[in-house]
Amino acid sequence: MTGGAAGPADRAVVCGLGYRLPERVVTNAQLCERLDATEDWIVGRTGISRRRWVEPGEATSDLAVGAGRAALESAGGGPVDAVVLATTTPDYRCPATAPDVAARLGLNGVAAFDVSAVCTGFVYGLATAAGFIAAGLAERVLLIAAEAFSTLLDPDDRTTQPIFGDGAGAVVLRRGRADEPGAVGPLVLGSDGARAELITVKAGGSRFPFRTAVPDDGSQYFQMRGREVFRQSVERMSAAATEALDAAGWELREVDRMITHQANARVSAALATRLGLRRDAAPQNIAEVGNTAAASIPVLLAQAALDGTLKAGHRVLLAAFGGGLTWGATTLTWPELEVHDA
Repeated sequence: MTGGAAGPADRAVVCGLGYRLPERVVTNAQLCERLDATEDWIVGRTGISRRRWVEPGEATSDLAVGAGRAALESAGGGPVDAVVLATTTPDYRCPATAPDVAARLGLNGVAAFDVSAVCTGFVYGLATAAGFIAAGLAERVLLIAAEAFSTLLDPDDRTTQPIFGDGAGAVVLRRGRADEPGAVGPLVLGSDGARAELITVKAGGSRFPFRTAVPDDGSQYFQMRGREVFRQSVERMSAAATEALDAAGWELREVDRMITHQANARVSAALATRLGLRRDAAPQNIAEVGNTAAASIPVLLAQAALDGTLKAGHRVLLAAFGGGLTWGATTLTWPELEVHDA
């Protein structure tokens, strides 16, 4: 990868968008056959009715390739200089998944790497791609957020099993001007490692490596302290969103759509209330696809653009929160795009 000249006004501009969901639909009724839960309990607690899960043998890279191809088609084809993959569920602990995804998309040889910020991964990925463009390292970047979170879940845990779905969303970003539709606005990022224990998959890393046997304490599965995560997510996203709006010079009343990480229907509603946004300005898709972690923002962007909820010219606020803890927010004016799914 060779760097080029970059100007002070260079910005990352969204010029392509696509998504991919697995074919397999898992309903609440199917989960309740195994879990000590009812369909009403799941909907009341999460707002989720169904979700998509990968089939055995299907992996994060498969979803990422589908979403990436759709985004490239949306952008009219052409080369990219880097592939950034935001995921917490890579195909392997080593190597990273992005190089394989790039090769399968016919992009072998370009810079390709994973970003791990859990559910904030897409926003962190936007910052990474914007940095490549601002530094003159890339003219165009393919950013994919893809997750197969169902592979991390304890099949007997009714507190986590119903929440998560699998999926992938992707955008192509090109070098452009700050005043263009699609230009990514000021980015706000943060973290709090002192609260890392709130969202974890403890076993399998260098701290607690797998040796000769799988742990019997459930530490190989995703674990979350739901009540505290709820509080932290609303606080952190509202603060980041306010800071991003201030940096962009926007007022809350000027926001047409707020697209947030789809953690839980109650989180999204609480965030809109806290910021003083009307509910119809904060679309959700969690009822049909669940919490798709890093993929949730680009998947919702694509679906909202396809169904007309999101229109060219809309002022859009993005906000996310995830494990780490991590959080982030940014703004953009939505461009005219032909959206593709896979």
